[in-house]
Amino acid sequence: MKKLVIFSGAGMSAESGISTFRDADGLWERHSLEDVATPEAWRKNPELVHHFYNQRRKQMLEVQPNLGHQLIAALNKNYTVSVITQNIDDLHERAGSQKVLHLHGEITKSKSSGPNQERSYYPIDGWELSMKNLCPEGYPLRPHVVWFGEEVPLLEKAAEIIRTCDILIVIGTSLQVYPAAGLIHIAPPNSEKVLIDPKANEMQIPLDFDVICENAGLGLKKWAQKKGLNY
Repeated sequence: MKKLVIFSGAGMSAESGISTFRDADGLWERHSLEDVATPEAWRKNPELVHHFYNQRRKQMLEVQPNLGHQLIAALNKNYTVSVITQNIDDLHERAGSQKVLHLHGEITKSKSSGPNQERSYYPIDGWELSMKNLCPEGYPLRPHVVWFGEEVPLLEKAAEIIRTCDILIVIGTSLQVYPAAGLIHIAPPNSEKVLIDPKANEMQIPLDFDVICENAGLGLKKWAQKKGLNY
């Protein structure tokens, strides 16, 4: 079967009711990224950082995968599907996708705030994490999230997946967060490339991308219909 790669961003989760950081009513309007999503923020006020991500975790548990998530999982019937997501929620997995790479971490997990951060990840029981939760080395656990200014550990692994794809579908991303946004440029020249987003016509994208100006669910449905797939 052909290799299909889904590259998803915040717009994918927004359809399930998860607020995004970059929209006018998004979370950055109420919390400066410098206050909650940088290594400096953690050093300055880790309690605030924990509060912020505890609320995000609680919200995630209250929402459900949307039609877009469900259609991506269904595509496994016809393709070998790999999902590369910039999102830190688990909605792709809850919809049934098996191969999901989280570029920017997973909010359901934690990691050490010490020097060996990427060695082990720890599941979070429920939705709350505090300074009382420590790793085996005694360092406070922090959210398993790639903050602004930090390296993206899985970037090269994501690149390897995209380099071998037959089809790349980019969904719900502003393509403004680098280095992740640069991944769309390394798909094979002869691969099929699609961008699905309500604001797709406003974006600067390579000319070899087909554009579907719809949300994730309807856009994927239209693409599938063109392929003769009935989901």
